[in-house]
Amino acid sequence: MATSLTKKDARERATGAPSGRTFFGHPRGLATLFMTEMWERFSFYGMRALLPLYLIAGGPAADKGSQGGGLAMTAATSTAIYSIYLAMVYLLAMPGGWFGDRVWGPRKTVTISAVIIMAGHLTLALPGEGPFFGGLALVALGSGLLKANISTMVGHLYDGPDDPRRDGGFTVFYMGINIGAFAAPLVIGTVGQNYSWHLGFALAAAGMALGLLQFLIGTRHLNPRSSEVPKPLSRAERTSVLRKGLSWLVVAAAFYSVVVLTGTYTLNWALVPITVIGLVIPVAVLLRIKRDRELSDSDQSKMTGYIWFFVAAAVFWMIYDQGGSTMSIFGDTKASGELFGFGFPSSWYQSVNPLWIMALAPVMAWGWMWLARRNQEPSTTVKFAMGLVLIGVSFFVFVVPMAMATGDTKVSPMWLVGIYLIQTVGELCLSPVGLSVTTKMAPAKYGSQMMGVWFLAVTAGDCTTSLLSLAGVDLNGTGIVTMEAALACLAGYAIWMYRKRVTALMGDVR
Repeated sequence: MATSLTKKDARERATGAPSGRTFFGHPRGLATLFMTEMWERFSFYGMRALLPLYLIAGGPAADKGSQGGGLAMTAATSTAIYSIYLAMVYLLAMPGGWFGDRVWGPRKTVTISAVIIMAGHLTLALPGEGPFFGGLALVALGSGLLKANISTMVGHLYDGPDDPRRDGGFTVFYMGINIGAFAAPLVIGTVGQNYSWHLGFALAAAGMALGLLQFLIGTRHLNPRSSEVPKPLSRAERTSVLRKGLSWLVVAAAFYSVVVLTGTYTLNWALVPITVIGLVIPVAVLLRIKRDRELSDSDQSKMTGYIWFFVAAAVFWMIYDQGGSTMSIFGDTKASGELFGFGFPSSWYQSVNPLWIMALAPVMAWGWMWLARRNQEPSTTVKFAMGLVLIGVSFFVFVVPMAMATGDTKVSPMWLVGIYLIQTVGELCLSPVGLSVTTKMAPAKYGSQMMGVWFLAVTAGDCTTSLLSLAGVDLNGTGIVTMEAALACLAGYAIWMYRKRVTALMGDVR
């Protein structure tokens, strides 16, 4: 994207950024963060597009004649690993934000996280199951560290929450995410799926390297606050954290040493505990906040209302994130790899969602404002209900091509394009509203932590998918897809039916 540079803006000087030039009317530092996030998302979504296909490559779940060299896993195991990976990325966003606030500061945390992500992709580029899981863990860790801190630095560029450019700045930043997500499957997916899986993973590392280079070159344009540690750990706190961390590490090492030495270790010994942890932590965090006696009655009421939104979001993401696993595997094995005479690798399907987002986000934003001017804009609860019903409808539609693709029959790619369209509209109804309502309903005591709580809804949803896969449920069958669709629609109906009660619990938040 071209950079628009104008004369010095007096408002930017208030942020402390040394540069007087602007990026589309925003502080020059936004260009640095925009490009860094774009390349990081390029590496993230490129690897993600390859992940389920690489896991099944060479095995019975892969398409006939597809490239070998993968890990030859079943579709169920592939879906479980993919879901756990996404769940860990969002789960680790909370400790990632903690490191930025208490240990390194946002700028240093982002630099270190970029190096970790790059090392992870390079490890994935090595053949073998051992390097694969090591690389996946590094990418998840680095992504979790980066996710919260780079958004924090975007906020630092503006003169407080009332700066009129702030929302626009995050919108521009969000476009960088989707540009990277759109381009990644087209480049990394093509190379990885058609030529070499490991070369594809290496390209993801190259993308992160470009993002890191861009960040280091442009770091002088960031607000000095981004280098500060807002609330550094005291010596006693640091000692306590290290002691607890080492204790858990020793316990885990001892446990798995016994499992390995007794010859009972299987992949499920790693997958099941991680999945359970991903379900327990969100519940524990919500209960800890809800049971805090220091919260006022108003805050307690808002947290009760927020639990409705959290559960609804978990159901939504449980289905939505299967766009990269269940639907990706279906696209590889049951959908035609040709449209209007043009052949393409199945990893390209992962570019459809970001393309729809870039096309529809401005339209839907305008639509909400148009309705608001007429006092007809749906409430937060109604938008959540709409998002859930739409994600359910998308899976009801998904049942049709699944039923059509019998034997060697392959369906048109337009089925998946249409399903991704319905899911994107649902996402645009629920996701931005969820982020907004989280900040509005957060008790003052937990203001910074609540955004991490919102991401835990994604963790809970993905871990539910993983648990179903590990339990032997065939997520690629029409029966379970129909049940998931019905669950989402029923959840949406419940939110709509109880919208007045939820609105009352929200207090003055709308």
